[in-house]
Amino acid sequence: MGWVESIQRAIDYMETNLLENLSIDQIAKEAHASTFHFQRTFSILTDMSIADYIRRRRLTLAAQDLINTDNKIIDLSYKYGYDTPEAFTKAFRKQHGVTPSDARKKLGNIQSYNRLVIQVRLKGAEPMKYKIVEKESFQVVGMKRTYNCKTGENLKGIPLFWDEVNTNGTDDVLFQLNNGEIEGVLGVCVVDESQKDSGLMDYWIGSAHIGDIPENLLALEIPASKWVIFEVHGPMPHAMQNTWKQIYSEWFPSNPYVPAGTPELEVYSNENPNNEDYYSEIWIPIK
Repeated sequence: MGWVESIQRAIDYMETNLLENLSIDQIAKEAHASTFHFQRTFSILTDMSIADYIRRRRLTLAAQDLINTDNKIIDLSYKYGYDTPEAFTKAFRKQHGVTPSDARKKLGNIQSYNRLVIQVRLKGAEPMKYKIVEKESFQVVGMKRTYNCKTGENLKGIPLFWDEVNTNGTDDVLFQLNNGEIEGVLGVCVVDESQKDSGLMDYWIGSAHIGDIPENLLALEIPASKWVIFEVHGPMPHAMQNTWKQIYSEWFPSNPYVPAGTPELEVYSNENPNNEDYYSEIWIPIK
């Protein structure tokens, strides 16, 4: 089964069992992937977590039921996985901007999330510039935070982490320490293979450094790997996000490689990240 077919199989499984007690671990198994890898791929492609997708789809169907049937609101609350009508009403209002009662009266607009279909663009795709290199292991020094990818905590937490590092001057320190093989400040995604189904990910902000570990910073050893290195051109964060999507929706389905599962890197230069010609890179270990 191909990469795209595997992802679509997992989405179809979610849709078929949308009213059941869905397990993210089981969803990932449908795609023949680890929980972490599937959640990460899904969030890159859709900008939301699996839990967000399930919630949005359930509330979309709930709105359709409210408009098209006479089912009681309390019954719909339980049908779509809420313990109380109050919890259902709160979630419904957050997504749709109106209460279930108002939706039934057709007061206001409903925000609908359609069923996902994964596609590979075959025409008009933007060219991707990349190279494949092999490198020995190297040391990164910096700071790390742990995020839960099952809940989508990484989608909100990582940008806040970068804001903190840029505000308190840590990024300047990391640029000064950068004497290793890779030039720039790095964002590093790390998953412990022994805990890959937990959905937890360590995210590091650091730089390649040869020498002693500076006070108040931690060290991470990046293993020797074969890397595919993608060029990223344009202002942050959109250029980086768009390139990640292009990698997973176009490059991997069209090439004989898969991610190796070891740390992945985002490489940022010491220029103005808002510039239209800002240059950065994505490094993915492959096998």
